[in-house]
Amino acid sequence: MSLSAFGHYKSVPDYGGSFARFYDALMDDPRPKSNRVLQAIDKYLPEASSLLELGCGTGAILAGLSSLPSLTGLDRSPEMLAIARDKVPRARLIEGDIATFHIGERFDVVMCVFDTLNHLPNFSLWNDLFERTNDHLVEGGLFIFDVNTIGELRQLGEARPWVQDFDDNTVIMDVQLDHDDLWIWEIKVFEHVGEDRFVLHHERIRELGVGLGRIEAALAPRFTVLEVTDPVGGGPNDDSARAHFVARRR
Repeated sequence: MSLSAFGHYKSVPDYGGSFARFYDALMDDPRPKSNRVLQAIDKYLPEASSLLELGCGTGAILAGLSSLPSLTGLDRSPEMLAIARDKVPRARLIEGDIATFHIGERFDVVMCVFDTLNHLPNFSLWNDLFERTNDHLVEGGLFIFDVNTIGELRQLGEARPWVQDFDDNTVIMDVQLDHDDLWIWEIKVFEHVGEDRFVLHHERIRELGVGLGRIEAALAPRFTVLEVTDPVGGGPNDDSARAHFVARRR
């Protein structure tokens, strides 16, 4: 699609700021993800009362976990957290980095879903997050997370750019290989501001693809993996659409 289709437009670098306003409209329904987390808790730690979400964004998934007495969310974007405060007013929300955070307390459950872990662009940062998570879990606490697989990212990179209208706006998403297994999501939101005028919000998001075997090996010193499943509950591999992990702190 040619940009001329949008008439007169002004380009605005986003860097995670105004893009927060469009985030929920662009993402999948969060309820299945919240339900998957609740099912894992019911199965492996039904007495859990406290949960920390790493990379909570706008609080869309936290909002579906209202049955838990204590909810905490951590995200590095103040704009995302501002939306989350309205959406989940009883949650404690903290601005911070998911690979280096230190809250000074332990939780029954730590979760990192919606392929947030993939956003860490090198595997040493994944190990940092695993260590930080271990330090913030009670003994026997659960670590629940998911990842986009190498195969899924490769498939997205081979596909044509995705174009979708929402409200009066249009989004174009294109995934391209940067180097090795690091992929760049080019996201362009054309915000309709009147007649044939648009404001272009441009966001670049990095995702690292990592083999499932390497992930399990990195978890092993600190966690016991309880289950790894694909989106339909089967056994995943590196070509599955996604892999869902439930692990227990040793």
